Amino acid sequence: MEHVTFKHKRTTLERADKFISSHHFTDINLRSRLYPEKQPLVSIQHYATPDRIPYSQAISQTFKDTQVGHSFGPTWSTHWFKVELEIPKSWHGQEVHLLWNSDSEALVWIDGDAIQGLSGENERISFPLREVGDGKSSHSSNGRQIVYIEMACNGLCGCGLNGLINPPELKKCFQLKQAEVAVFDRQVYKLLLDVEILHDMAKEMTEDTERGYQALYTVNRMINECTVGDSSSYQRAQKIADEFFAQRNGDSQHTIYAMGHSHIDTAWLWPYAETIRKCARSWSCTLRLLEKYPSMTFTCSQAQQYEWVKQHYPSIYKDIQKFVKSGQFIPVGGTWVEMDGNIPSGEAFVRQFLLGQRYFQQEFGLKCKEFWLPDTFGYSAQLPQIMRSCGINRFLTQKMSWNIYNKFPHHTFWWSGIDGSRVLSHFPPGDTYHMMVKVKELLYTLKNFRDKGRSSRSVYLYGYGDGGNGPTEEMVNKLERMENVDGLPKVKMSSPDEFFSNIEQKEEKNLCTWSGELYLEMHNGTYTTHAEVKKQNRKGELLLRDVEFLATIATVLSGTSGSGYKYPSGDLDRLWKLLLLNQFHDVLPGSSIGIVYTDAHEYYRDIQKTGNQLLDKSLAAIAQKGDNSVVVNTLGWNRREVISLTKGDKSPSRKKIKTGESSQQVDHKGDDLVYCEVPSFGISEIPQVDIPAPVTVNQTESGIQLSNGLLSAVLDNNGRIISLCNTSSPQVNLINADYPGNQLLIYDDIPLYWDAWDVMDYHLETRKLVDNVTQKAVILDKGPLRVTIQVCLRISEVSHIKQEITLDAGSPYITFKTQVSWHENRKFLKVEFPTSIHSNKVSFDIQYGFIERPNHYNTSWDSARFEVCGHKWADISDYNQGLAVLNDCKYGYSAIDGILRLSLLRSPKAPDADADMGDHEFTYAVMPHQGCLQESGVIQQACNINSPLIIKSGNNLTTCSSYFTVNTTQVILDTVKLSEDSGNKMVLRLYETYGGSTTAEISTIFKNITVQRCNCLEEVIPDERFLNVTSVGDQQTQITIEFKPFELISLLITF
Repeated sequence: MEHVTFKHKRTTLERADKFISSHHFTDINLRSRLYPEKQPLVSIQHYATPDRIPYSQAISQTFKDTQVGHSFGPTWSTHWFKVELEIPKSWHGQEVHLLWNSDSEALVWIDGDAIQGLSGENERISFPLREVGDGKSSHSSNGRQIVYIEMACNGLCGCGLNGLINPPELKKCFQLKQAEVAVFDRQVYKLLLDVEILHDMAKEMTEDTERGYQALYTVNRMINECTVGDSSSYQRAQKIADEFFAQRNGDSQHTIYAMGHSHIDTAWLWPYAETIRKCARSWSCTLRLLEKYPSMTFTCSQAQQYEWVKQHYPSIYKDIQKFVKSGQFIPVGGTWVEMDGNIPSGEAFVRQFLLGQRYFQQEFGLKCKEFWLPDTFGYSAQLPQIMRSCGINRFLTQKMSWNIYNKFPHHTFWWSGIDGSRVLSHFPPGDTYHMMVKVKELLYTLKNFRDKGRSSRSVYLYGYGDGGNGPTEEMVNKLERMENVDGLPKVKMSSPDEFFSNIEQKEEKNLCTWSGELYLEMHNGTYTTHAEVKKQNRKGELLLRDVEFLATIATVLSGTSGSGYKYPSGDLDRLWKLLLLNQFHDVLPGSSIGIVYTDAHEYYRDIQKTGNQLLDKSLAAIAQKGDNSVVVNTLGWNRREVISLTKGDKSPSRKKIKTGESSQQVDHKGDDLVYCEVPSFGISEIPQVDIPAPVTVNQTESGIQLSNGLLSAVLDNNGRIISLCNTSSPQVNLINADYPGNQLLIYDDIPLYWDAWDVMDYHLETRKLVDNVTQKAVILDKGPLRVTIQVCLRISEVSHIKQEITLDAGSPYITFKTQVSWHENRKFLKVEFPTSIHSNKVSFDIQYGFIERPNHYNTSWDSARFEVCGHKWADISDYNQGLAVLNDCKYGYSAIDGILRLSLLRSPKAPDADADMGDHEFTYAVMPHQGCLQESGVIQQACNINSPLIIKSGNNLTTCSSYFTVNTTQVILDTVKLSEDSGNKMVLRLYETYGGSTTAEISTIFKNITVQRCNCLEEVIPDERFLNVTSVGDQQTQITIEFKPFELISLLITF
């Protein structure tokens, strides 16, 4: 007489769990029969190397015998194994696997080709030697065979000492735990998957769901039917499962678009060089699955990683090309790397897309339609326009699910940038990009989806990331099994294009819009961590911009001068790729281990050295060799400012050709100071002009008084600003009467977990003044061209600050050249400028424009932005006046109640224990102004600080040349470069910077040119809007063009 199952859900569930467990009852349960027969390897031989060497070099080395149980290290070393195996004849007709578990990452090589990755951490330890019954070719036949295995001495996420994100344990060893061949029972394997799915449905579905109980009793019946070791009982159990899974969903059920994925950080807790091998290990696994499952798809971003695999693993790359063509291996993103979403300049963003899209077009004949950036730390409000100008109108990320104060309100929506450009955006509601294909994940995806009723579909990205070898066969099989099962969302193997196209065709009119930045309420310490990386990034961006401008001019002029100069396309391409590589979203933010920054700074030194050589060559092709110096202005407006001439600079100034005593000065370092004027995008010999008014300094008991006819200030003996006024309004002190400006501050900076990443809201409660003055303010330079005041302070017993506070003749701002010896532990250095200005908002410089943020904490969304990202300036203004803080290499700001703070240095200890330790030098400035931001000149002055006039000796010019001018400060000509595809075309990139419509006139000395609108990929685009090109006399051509607010426009000019 049969017994009816008790209504004891817990015991029935646990029974099913133990039946397939890999930890309990493994001598008798179903899992124990997955590999029913095993045999040791014939032999294992080993060769160790500290380097990552190619296969051809490795197999020529001397291998020595080793065995299971031995350990291998240290961290980052490589161990090659020569494995001899034999498949017994008695196993004929059965599926046979090689089982290898070195508790680390590894790669199987056969006949010189990388075949498949292995990973002990996620139990991917099986390599199929022979598969049967599916018509697929095998990697082995009966008899002996040699297999090589390349073992990397690191885990999936490096080797953090006593914690994931801790600095690596450099002496770690990894044990070879398993090495054998085994028979694989696929019938048992399929049954294991069905039991797991049914168990999980019973466990995860709510108590009031009938389907969950149906799953519970079905899996219980299957176990009752099974006799472990009896294949006929497996068939009966399988039939029970088939009946359950045959019950289908309704038409209205939510559809999950499943896409294989393996997010691989280009560097993070491992160096760049290890990423190359991670790509090979993961992508080779995926290729084997794509061969076996034609319906499977795999999405993969980052052109840099494709290029690495092409160079180092040509057989893998050949297979990738095949599966890209079939539509299974899908390039996504369109960028060179998955870069940081806040810190890169606008032009760097453009180059990410330009180089990425060109790579995918050249290699695979396609351009990506979607921007793929799932793991960066916030997203600039200018990205939608840049994306659309690079042929992309779709966007995917999931990082906003990490918010810790406010839950983002959408998963599928329109994202609108500061210019109004919109892109269709989707955040996979599973809140991760490495799903493991669990019932719990499918149910959570549906439950968490915040656009129910507006949309009935979402993306599901599955697979191990960061070297975990991507999707597994188990994941693919479970997705197939759950394709259309009553009680679960529908599952569809799909592609990004199919998903977004279905949204566009059926649901786009239902979607909401989010305007402005996507601010991540975490990881805002990354605006500041590894300050030298940020500094070199800014310097690199600007240097390559300058090189391109001068190289373009030299190229155009060479057509008439016959100088033979050739545009250095190859060098610039290489340098841009190095810079873009270092903008990866764990390198530029400062959240990688120390060894990554050894590589990063090597690349930065290369950029500076080679970039400056290219700049000198291009300038030499423009100016003649001679005895004088020339000064170069790479910005789009005339500049009058003080420059410093060292003893090596030959100029009229050093020949004592002067216009008056008021326009000369030797500073405290012995250098000549000259007040000069240089035209827009121009080159000239150093012309000396009269200063508008001398700068004066007067030390009194109340402080040090500075004035230059544009502003006046009073400093105390600590170098703090007590008073700051525009000369036109001397009665209005823009500094708060109760709190001085240039107040240096130190905060405790201990986050909840993510050390290099996070600065927490509570750090603001630990504010302490840096007021231990070791040298009171001393006047070093007294004018008339420059006043310099020096002050020194002690932060702690181990950290010190020296500042040179400077006001130049004709300058609207005071600069603070700051040197810091920094040796703190989890402290945060900032400088603040409390203002007397009342305004509800503060403006911050971003890519190709600015963004306004609240100057208050009214809502949780406002208070969450207690630390924000900005570029060269931040400004608080009312209708009549304002104050801006400028900088040459910083990105972190905060603003509240009229106080502007600039973040200077952090000192986290993980994952790099030495992050930011050492000496730093940077400059910031404070600029009072009349009128609103747009009238103030703040934007131009911030550019001036970041792009100082370039002085080069040993050149002569017959005439002063201005190659481009723009008739309005509302439009900035940001980039002048040669076209990627033509030697007789140049690209101009301009943007409207005030946030309003205008018409601009761009004048150039180049004649007989044609002008076309193009996108950021340098493809000509039709545009019916006004664009006019006219000749002005015999000397100039004028281009007239209309701009919308914050619009980015690229022009392709044929010369």
